[in-house]
Amino acid sequence: MQYQGVLRKMQTEVGKPVQYYLLFDTDFLNLNQVLDKELQITFVTYQCLNCGLEKPIYRQGFCKSCFFETPTAGDWIMRPELSTAHLDKEDRDLEYEKRVQLQPHIVYLANSSNVKVGVTRKTQVPTRWIDQGAHEAIEIVEVPNRYLAGITEVALKDHIGDKTNWRKMLTNQVTDENLVDWRSKLKPYIPEEALPYFIENNQETEIAFPVLRYPEKVKSLNLNKTPSFNGVLKGIKGQYLIFEDDTVFNVRGSEGYVVSIAIN
Repeated sequence: MQYQGVLRKMQTEVGKPVQYYLLFDTDFLNLNQVLDKELQITFVTYQCLNCGLEKPIYRQGFCKSCFFETPTAGDWIMRPELSTAHLDKEDRDLEYEKRVQLQPHIVYLANSSNVKVGVTRKTQVPTRWIDQGAHEAIEIVEVPNRYLAGITEVALKDHIGDKTNWRKMLTNQVTDENLVDWRSKLKPYIPEEALPYFIENNQETEIAFPVLRYPEKVKSLNLNKTPSFNGVLKGIKGQYLIFEDDTVFNVRGSEGYVVSIAIN
């Protein structure tokens, strides 16, 4: 069986375990069904996710010019506290920014390698947690716009991390934490404007990933350096494929790469 298309982040479906899909223009692949099978991934070319042209990928699946022009790569994406749509101020495209920023957002705690704080649109729960490889997570604040979520995250970052150690996450060197307790401990640091939106009584969500064997020491597959790779798929966690020889492949980090995938 062979598939070819431009890589985008894997789509997921909640289940025990999570179901993972690679979507292509005319086909899709359920990766859970090819666990324990040999995959050959071969780099073909580039295709910018914005303009569709065959240009080298700069960041986030975009060519260099699109990365600095498209509203889907504005600074407020990575730094929600920079959102300005609630002030009617444009960054790159006010209509788009209002559509994305002026909707309910969640500030959450997730445990993938350690407990960290993060922000996502309400519609992205629990997808965002799955993409980060979190085995447990909890909502702590639900606010009406991205800016309020951003300033809450900034305030809490002084007291808890906001980054995932992807190596620990992939080798499953993780411990369970009481996220309800963490939420209570962090409540005093939530900014006054966001405090009315604090979530009091919910429980944490647990997530199970389809992994047959975790790697002992991860080696990253870079398609620029290794344009063709063969390996037996042993697991999927976060946005990573995990292979038998401890190689891991970050699908989201390779968005905009056109690949062919053969299943033996």
